[in-house]
Amino acid sequence: MAATTPATLTARALLLDMDGTLVNSDAVVERCWRRWADRQGLDAAEVLKVVHGRQGYATMAILLPDRPMAENHADNRVMLAEETADLDGVVPVPGAPSFMAAIAELPHALVTSADRALAAARMGAAALRMPETRITAESVGASKPDPEGFLKGAAALGFAPADCVVFEDSEAGIQAGRAAGMRVVGVGPRAAAFAPDVHVADLARLRVEPAADGSITLTVLA
Repeated sequence: MAATTPATLTARALLLDMDGTLVNSDAVVERCWRRWADRQGLDAAEVLKVVHGRQGYATMAILLPDRPMAENHADNRVMLAEETADLDGVVPVPGAPSFMAAIAELPHALVTSADRALAAARMGAAALRMPETRITAESVGASKPDPEGFLKGAAALGFAPADCVVFEDSEAGIQAGRAAGMRVVGVGPRAAAFAPDVHVADLARLRVEPAADGSITLTVLA
């Protein structure tokens, strides 16, 4: 269940995951990872429990712990190419277009496990504006749930971690946000199980209000 904390947060900067948070890409993720699971002789249902939020090589390392990491990285490059080429069913999360418009002039960054090409493809397919500041797979040495990506996002925007609020949908992403010392807005059905500070069914349930002092108030709508 979601945390029973007040349904309002105040921040100075927002750090946004992409898949499951801004963009619904579940159909593509399931297609690509089911094919990978078949190639590896793994149960696709079990594979899909692990994939969300992580870079592909990190998922593969969990599922195939005895396989050399170099093979995981090579397989991940293939996976990224497949995912980038397959945009069928990629749509914005409800409320994402209005949310992105509301924060256009506010400090925010994309922090995604996708690489630059995949992030551009999916944001484009969903017709969402790409944030000027973005931390992609190329930007970090460790995948979520490591906090590196969110810490780099905060640093790029010039804010302390405590001043940032993370938007995430996955267990790995929520863990990364917490490890970075940030508060977390959980978005969508996956997030509710991992006790984010605030949970919303989608971005249509959130109001963004900037203040004259530079702060941002996020309010969950009933």
